[in-house]
Amino acid sequence: MEHRQPLDRVAGIQADWRRERPDLDITPQAVIGRLHRLAGRLTEELCLVYGHYGLSEGEFDVLCALRRAGEPFERAPGELAAHTMVTTGAMSKRIDRLERAGLVTRRRSDDDQRGRIVALTRPGRELIDQAFTDHMRNERRLLDLLTPAEAAALEPLLTTWLSRMEHLRGPGNE
Repeated sequence: MEHRQPLDRVAGIQADWRRERPDLDITPQAVIGRLHRLAGRLTEELCLVYGHYGLSEGEFDVLCALRRAGEPFERAPGELAAHTMVTTGAMSKRIDRLERAGLVTRRRSDDDQRGRIVALTRPGRELIDQAFTDHMRNERRLLDLLTPAEAAALEPLLTTWLSRMEHLRGPGNE
């Protein structure tokens, strides 16, 4: 007797759509649906580490962007928004929370008195160094669910696909 792997949620959804809409090609769901579910699960697992340090995902991103800047660990808010891919309004709220927690400071820019500079404080740098170390350990744990060969094959595929997606403007490549 042949051993069949149980259907995952996406396969079950596809089976339903094949029954209900046999006129449609639902094969993209096999990849897109699983990637969407995987992204959600990965985010949940990653946020466990951020939460351990009292950080949201967005706050973790801001602290990482500052830490990656190198000495003196500072960037303008607009630059931070670009490095974390959020709006300047969302960035301002994140910076406010981090400043209240004593993890960053804001000051006027030396070059442009209207501009602001956000910098990591010593406690902010210590926190992000610890949190990032645990984050990398957590990512390793998650990636180790694949064999080294599977991970090595997946990385260039995802790189190619992401590069092509980032050049699209919207639905239908408008």
